[in-house]
Amino acid sequence: MTALKKETAKDGKNLPRWDLSHLYKGLNDPQINKNIADYVARCKTFEEKYKGKLSVLLGEALTELTDMEKIVSSAYAYAFLVSSTDASNKEAEILKSRMAEQFSAAGAHMVFFSLEIADMDDGVYENLLKSDEIVARHKPYVDDVRKGKPYNLSAEVERALTIRAPFGSSEWSDFIDEQESLMTFAFEGEDMTMPDIFNILQIEKNSDRRAAAMKVIYETLRDKQLHSFMGRAYNAIMGEKMVEDMERGYTHPMHSRNLQNKVSQQSVDALHKAVATVGAEQCQRFYKLKAKLMGEKVLRWSDRNAPLEFQDTTYIAWEECMDIVKKAYASFSPKLAELVTWIENQKMIDVPTAKGKRSGAYDYTFETPNGIVSYNFLNYTGSTGDVMTTAHELGHGVHGILAHEAQGVLMADTPMNYAETASIFGEMVTFNHVLAQTEDKQARLSLLMDKLNDFMNSVVRQISFSDFEVACHNKRREGKLKLDDYDAIWMDVTRKYYGENGEVFTYENMDNMWCYVGHFLRPFYVYAYAFGELFTQSLFAVQNQFGDKFEPMYLDLLRAGGTKDAVELMQPFGLNPNDATFWQKGIEVSAKAWLDEAEQLVEELKL
Repeated sequence: MTALKKETAKDGKNLPRWDLSHLYKGLNDPQINKNIADYVARCKTFEEKYKGKLSVLLGEALTELTDMEKIVSSAYAYAFLVSSTDASNKEAEILKSRMAEQFSAAGAHMVFFSLEIADMDDGVYENLLKSDEIVARHKPYVDDVRKGKPYNLSAEVERALTIRAPFGSSEWSDFIDEQESLMTFAFEGEDMTMPDIFNILQIEKNSDRRAAAMKVIYETLRDKQLHSFMGRAYNAIMGEKMVEDMERGYTHPMHSRNLQNKVSQQSVDALHKAVATVGAEQCQRFYKLKAKLMGEKVLRWSDRNAPLEFQDTTYIAWEECMDIVKKAYASFSPKLAELVTWIENQKMIDVPTAKGKRSGAYDYTFETPNGIVSYNFLNYTGSTGDVMTTAHELGHGVHGILAHEAQGVLMADTPMNYAETASIFGEMVTFNHVLAQTEDKQARLSLLMDKLNDFMNSVVRQISFSDFEVACHNKRREGKLKLDDYDAIWMDVTRKYYGENGEVFTYENMDNMWCYVGHFLRPFYVYAYAFGELFTQSLFAVQNQFGDKFEPMYLDLLRAGGTKDAVELMQPFGLNPNDATFWQKGIEVSAKAWLDEAEQLVEELKL
């Protein structure tokens, strides 16, 4: 890759911003309030019209619900997208909060819908499937609702839970987010934000300076009480979940999340076992290699994401980034490349970093009354990693578009554990495309080490987080956890995956580092990252077995949206996520293979 238009890196004005006029003209567009009022009114009318009558009118109700979902998606998404590019926009935050409360209150009128479907007589349902085309088309959606019957509570309780939802666990999560955003870390005479000081651990090449930053993070999390606040918030959320799980009859802390993700506990356990054994082995192997390249026998924890001396820092202009991604996608699937180009041409990508813009990257694909939109949010700085992030988020975009086109609003959303399939696949296609064009051995090693670093964070680290969650939720049954309990569990799982103190890492100033992981306030969210990565790597590995048949098979997988579970999606490819070897294979064809080549390159380069 050659650097193009280096000045673009310094001037965000030259990089594309998204156009939200597909949705509304602005936050003051009167159509927003009209849509909110329309949705709220239609919820009440929906209950009046269909309650007690779904055995006859289910198809009509599904059609109306589809229209309502398009309205509510447009309004909420607009406020969310605006606040993403301007976190200080109070008007957008107020609108989001107002909608959350109004939509939740209106949702009380919709509680009957899922309960009545779940309680519907089997014979009545079978007759509807035969006589109503709309019901037949939405069979996967209705079947999922009916599977919830054993865990449903009374209509009165479900209604109360719906109304109070905006004031429950999400408030704790918002509180922790606010505390983090307000925190400053005094480092080298400067008051730094949390993203800024954590960024030192990723870009600073001086090990002692990274360790000093780590010490400041550790002490500030303790002294400014985020440690304590997070402990209190997590206790509250685990306690709330424990009570509701017991009332609903869930048998395992992960049970409800697994149902949402359409996976069995057997599959989730197989994933965790594979990562705790084969994954941990490759993880420790990787960090030992990294230590060697850094001239160290043992790494400090603050060195985990440190850059290597020979890491490629060439700036890649946005135009070149998109050229790389589109060519990579086209090399596999012209259809996917066509969709990427459509997203770009519709001005639905917000590219640069900017003052007030939130950190991170995401894709937001949904259906409006006027059609499907797919917004990509980036913070592009021109690194090779940013190219991969762009390929990743556009993968989400093409997945969402295909699923919405094929399945419609109610069945397009993919469970989050394999929602990562297209994004990781797109990232892999792009990675392999770039790697194939990289002949310089040191540049090739840099690409492999970067990819391995990302893999260890998305797979091994996330499963260690998941183990932490399981241990905390199990201990919560005995009573509230003390801060020392959290810290001890955190260190136990760290040693399980990264080795005993002094083997690969030393663990100074990090036993409270669990307290900044906001995902813990969304119980068992984190294993989806590892699931998605290895799910896709196992799929990617069999591509050559199917030749020209693979692309249409893969596109069909994406078009399935949320209509199939993980096992059903993999059946055409001869793969089974319930089998532990499925996950082990995912690790072997990715991390192990990359490490094999990386170690060979280190030997050849005499590093």
